[in-house]
Amino acid sequence: MSLQARRGSQKRPFCSLLAGHGLKKPKPDDGERLQEAAVQLLEQNQNLYSLFQELQNPDPCGMICFQNMEQNRNPEQNQAASDADPLNVAGLLVGSELRRQADRRGVSVGAVSVKTMLDRLEEIAGRREDKLRQMFTSSQRVQLQVLLEASKLLLCQGVFCPRLLWAEYRRDQKHPDLELLYFLHLYNILTLDYIIESDDAVASWLPGQLKALCCWTPPQEEEETRQVQQEVLSTVVGVLVASPRSSVLDELLHWFLDIEEERDEAAERWIQTLDASLCGGSVSPEALQRFFAHCLTQIFTWNPQLTVSDAVTSQNDWTVAKAGRCLTSLCCKLAVIFSVEQLLHHLQQVLETHEVNWKHVLVFVSTLLVYDQSAQSSLSELLCRLLSSAFGGYDLEKLITAFLLARQGALEGAGVFPSYTDWFKMSFGGRSGFHAGSKKSLVFLLKFLSDLVPFEPPQYLKVHILHPPFVPPKLRSLLMEYVTLAKTRLADLQESVEDMGLYEDVSAAGASLQSQAAQDVEKAVCLFESSGRIPATVMEASIFRRPYFLTRFLPVLLKPRAFPLKADAQMNFIEALKQAEKIPAAQYSQYVESCQKQRQQSGSPRRSGAPLAVLQEQLQEFTKLLAAGRDPESLAQLSRISHTLSVVCPGSDDPVGPAAASSLPELHLKVVDLILQSFCQSLLVASRGNPPNRQNLWGSRFVCMLLDNRQLLSSVIHRLKDLFHQQAASLKPAHILGLAAFISHLQAAQPGPALVEEALGSAVLTGSRTSMLFSVRLAVAAVSYGLCRGHSASPQRLQDFVPRSLYKKLLYLVPRLFPEARIRPEGQGGDGPTGGHLGDGPALLWSFTDGTSWIKTVLHLWRHASFQQLQQLQLYQLCFSEWLHEELRVQRNSDVLSDAERQEYQQWACWELYLPRPEEQGGCGGDPRALCSHLLTAVMEPPSREMNLENLDFSPGLSGTGTCLPDLLSRLQELVYEAEVGELRGRRGGLGDFLLQVVSEKCSPSSGSISSRLSLERTMEAWNRVLLALPPVMFFKIKAVAGRSVVDCSQLLQHITHLQRKACPPAGVLPCVVTVHLLKGLLFAAGHCGRPAAEVDRVWSLMSASCPLLLVSAVRWWQQISPVLASLWTRLQDGEPFPEQLQLLSACRLWACSLRADPVLVQIPPGPVLVQAASLHGAFRSGAEHQQNFREVLDRLREVENQQVLVSLLFLFVMDFLSELLDPQEKSSERSKWFCSELLAVLVNSADWLLLFRSNEPDLEPDPVTLMVSDDCSRLMPWAICSLLQQQSAAFHQRALRVPGFLYSTTLWYLAALQLFLDGEAPASARQAEPTRVLDRTKQFVLSLIRQAPAAALSCSQWRQLETRSADLDPELAATLSLHLDHPRVGFL
Repeated sequence: MSLQARRGSQKRPFCSLLAGHGLKKPKPDDGERLQEAAVQLLEQNQNLYSLFQELQNPDPCGMICFQNMEQNRNPEQNQAASDADPLNVAGLLVGSELRRQADRRGVSVGAVSVKTMLDRLEEIAGRREDKLRQMFTSSQRVQLQVLLEASKLLLCQGVFCPRLLWAEYRRDQKHPDLELLYFLHLYNILTLDYIIESDDAVASWLPGQLKALCCWTPPQEEEETRQVQQEVLSTVVGVLVASPRSSVLDELLHWFLDIEEERDEAAERWIQTLDASLCGGSVSPEALQRFFAHCLTQIFTWNPQLTVSDAVTSQNDWTVAKAGRCLTSLCCKLAVIFSVEQLLHHLQQVLETHEVNWKHVLVFVSTLLVYDQSAQSSLSELLCRLLSSAFGGYDLEKLITAFLLARQGALEGAGVFPSYTDWFKMSFGGRSGFHAGSKKSLVFLLKFLSDLVPFEPPQYLKVHILHPPFVPPKLRSLLMEYVTLAKTRLADLQESVEDMGLYEDVSAAGASLQSQAAQDVEKAVCLFESSGRIPATVMEASIFRRPYFLTRFLPVLLKPRAFPLKADAQMNFIEALKQAEKIPAAQYSQYVESCQKQRQQSGSPRRSGAPLAVLQEQLQEFTKLLAAGRDPESLAQLSRISHTLSVVCPGSDDPVGPAAASSLPELHLKVVDLILQSFCQSLLVASRGNPPNRQNLWGSRFVCMLLDNRQLLSSVIHRLKDLFHQQAASLKPAHILGLAAFISHLQAAQPGPALVEEALGSAVLTGSRTSMLFSVRLAVAAVSYGLCRGHSASPQRLQDFVPRSLYKKLLYLVPRLFPEARIRPEGQGGDGPTGGHLGDGPALLWSFTDGTSWIKTVLHLWRHASFQQLQQLQLYQLCFSEWLHEELRVQRNSDVLSDAERQEYQQWACWELYLPRPEEQGGCGGDPRALCSHLLTAVMEPPSREMNLENLDFSPGLSGTGTCLPDLLSRLQELVYEAEVGELRGRRGGLGDFLLQVVSEKCSPSSGSISSRLSLERTMEAWNRVLLALPPVMFFKIKAVAGRSVVDCSQLLQHITHLQRKACPPAGVLPCVVTVHLLKGLLFAAGHCGRPAAEVDRVWSLMSASCPLLLVSAVRWWQQISPVLASLWTRLQDGEPFPEQLQLLSACRLWACSLRADPVLVQIPPGPVLVQAASLHGAFRSGAEHQQNFREVLDRLREVENQQVLVSLLFLFVMDFLSELLDPQEKSSERSKWFCSELLAVLVNSADWLLLFRSNEPDLEPDPVTLMVSDDCSRLMPWAICSLLQQQSAAFHQRALRVPGFLYSTTLWYLAALQLFLDGEAPASARQAEPTRVLDRTKQFVLSLIRQAPAAALSCSQWRQLETRSADLDPELAATLSLHLDHPRVGFL
């Protein structure tokens, strides 16, 4: 009643009720009592379907309680409790109910149970929301498993028939669910073996279901479904493998081979089903091997459409790396249970009996080689068997098979299989080759190779050409036929045989040539490292394949890199090739240089720390060995240091370059500092007990170690320069001694010219007090060290120990700093050595350098006999020009001497030291002119860049900043005045002519380059400033002619005409200061003659013809210079009138100025035509407001027929026009052009002006007026004339054409202008037309003149001359001129 009441209040599942009763402690008779109660309950509730539903959905709480109850039981109670399991109890009850239902319906209990089971399965499977889903959900799978558990219980009771279930299920389902079949098989209700064997239509539905299940991908979060899916597939495949229906899998395999290239998940999922560990558990090993072998056969023979030629062509793309991953994975799965020999044997059988898919076959071979290390030897044996059989029976199929398999193995790389080159050489390269047995075998091979040529990739053809098969000499022609055919094919493919690698890896056929070369280098280095010899392949390539060796192999081998501290295999290999003369010297030098640059760019303190530490330790160890007196070990240590330096700073063949220490790489700077510091420390250590002459050769060996590394030596030199320039004041005495000894050893160690020592000597400055004192101390230490080392040597041998540059520093500085050194000791004659008491021992001489009184050391060395003896050698003599060079480097504001002391010293050096010294010893030989020449050269060419002649004060005796140039100029003035006072009047002027000659030699003719012209201008500018500091009268000689004194200034006029003219600006006038200076000299010189005024007039007339530049310059500056000259004349010739020519010049100036104000014609004053023209030019050129007056003046002058004045005036204005063309900033060119046009209009009917502008032609005598312009301006005159003529009117052109010589002159001007343009010298101005436009207009103008001119306008020689000149410059003009040559002429013409 209590159970009924409880059920009436709340419905509870059957299992929950059982679980609730189970909470009580069980008793032995509880099982029977429970069954009775259950039967009573079922009699009251007989709904069988609901009961099955409760069996599939047990109450979790009840199950947990039941499990807890089971845990509380003791072992004796377990058996009784198992019978009380709720499922077992429920199964018994359901079985009873099924029997009762079957009895009531009159059917078999199996039919009732199957019907109930199918209904429940349909309900579970019908709950799928996604119709495309191929598997149950997790909840459906749980329900199905409970249902199958219940079915097993019913099966045990004999109330359930599995075969009837399958029959009823197949009748309703055309496509059975594989997951359901899997669980039926898993729960041993209905096995897959039975299903496959009993269902004749399994081949129609099973492959489709398997494909669908493979193609379906479970959601990512359903990991359980994914596992069940793989288990379903593996189980089904495992059963199929062992069943007679295994042919079902063939369809699946073919489907896989169709989709494997797509690499989708379906193919990968199918591959997993063939895993031996998954499906092999239910299959015997024999059956599994048979099935896998069958699969391999199917793969090899599937769709055999590719021919042998296709395989030869496409084989490169069938490697493991390039083939489909699914296909190689399948091959691995199928091959895992076989040995390599079994697989290759099976492959050979298939190849011999079937048509095969060559892609699958070759991919399988590659897979086998890659994944099995033992496959290489087995494949090699198979190839040998194939080749033997092929040549034994001349079987072409076996031969092609062997070649394809060998190439396939080579495609996988040398680590997997020998390269094709090696295999081909091994198989056919020698007398023991497979083909070497007979001529027929050779023909068979060559015929086969020839047939492959149209299909073969180029790399195989290269192998056959470079490594041909062995051929007897008699049959060489057969091979050459093939080689010719292969080379022709390579030419068609645009491939080169030389691009073939030395150790060719066919797998790299698609790679770059650089990659192939890198592989060759790597293998060559490896072979060299193992054998210690250069590989034979490399040696052969250096001879027979030189292009590849030089352009491919060596660039990769010599690729710049950071050298290791210890030489590695590659370094040794490179050195071996260099010793074998296989590496060109230039290429090796470039390699070393590039390695060094790379180290400089990429080197960092962290990377270079270890080598620097090693170097520092080695240098410290060297110093310790030197202090201990262990000479042999110290010299050996230097060898180790040298090797370390070669690693840290690789050498280079570059000469020492002009680099600053600040630009040195940090690594080099640290290394150099370590070297110099170590040398200084070692010198102090070695000199403690022994002077330099008693020490071993450590210093020489130390320096020679650096000479072998030119780049490191360059860094040392730059560092020393930086120390001497920037840190000289901070160097301690120990540093100075060490660096001095270092320079001394450099002098001794250098063969030939001492370039390094000279470079260091030039870095020792002497321009200031500080630098002078440092230079003296450094030079004294270096010279003392050298003299001590070479104390027993002859003077000629001493030069190997004493740095000559520092010795000369002492010769210059000691007399300058110490006046007592200028005094020659009594008893010393000439420049010989001093008395014998100065011949101290070398140890005493060296000991002075370490003392505190360095002044005493300097004087002691100065008076030492060995020091004085060195002056007898020419290389150790300080000549006068070198002394001047050093003196010009001194800065006056920081000089150790005052102005008075400097004057006293310079006078001593000039008059007492160098003037009497013989020329062979660097002196002047007692000749003041030689002294004067040296001084003039020095002041005109200052060596320092800071020297700027514009900023110097040339006044003697003045103190100022800058160099000592004013002081040396004062010495030149002193010399000149002394010569002027000491010479007789009749010989006056000789020194002036000498100076002009010196200047002329310095300005000797050179090339017409811009640099030469600029150099000439700078020289003349410097000379003019020197000229102003000298007395002008010295350039005018006084000589007796016919019993009277006359002025001779021919040298001066020639100097002006030839040198001053070339350096003049385009305006063609001398500077005002130079003009007045020279005219003052003329007045001074004329004052020494009997008739001064007449002599001035005579020279003035001479200048009109031979030196128009000075004449025009005087007219130009007359307003400024006339008061100076008049005042001077009054002082010189008291009461005598001014010279007539100078009065006429003043009159011409006044006349021109009056015409500018009022153009009424005033009588032209007499005088030179050039003076009249220059006066008019100066009067009108200054402004444009007098243009109307200028026209009237021209009309008046034309009336009185002053043609020469107008011609000269035209020349002066054309010079102005040209000057403005050359100056881009000039804005007054239009005014000059107007003046020229007006003058041309007046002179158009005259031919005089034509010759004036053709004066540069060699066959014409130059007009004097043309001598006032430079050669450059004279050369540019045709361009100026062409620019003017093209802008004149047509009427002007018609009138000019009637003038004789106009056509000829105009054509020559055009050709000259065209030549200027072609030479790049045509002037271009922003305000003028482009040069091309000027030429085009001029050309059209000239062509029109030629067409208008009659044939008789020029003579035949003139026409022919013009045609010849224009033939190369302007063919069109030459053709036009030739028409006149072909024109018929009158006979007498």
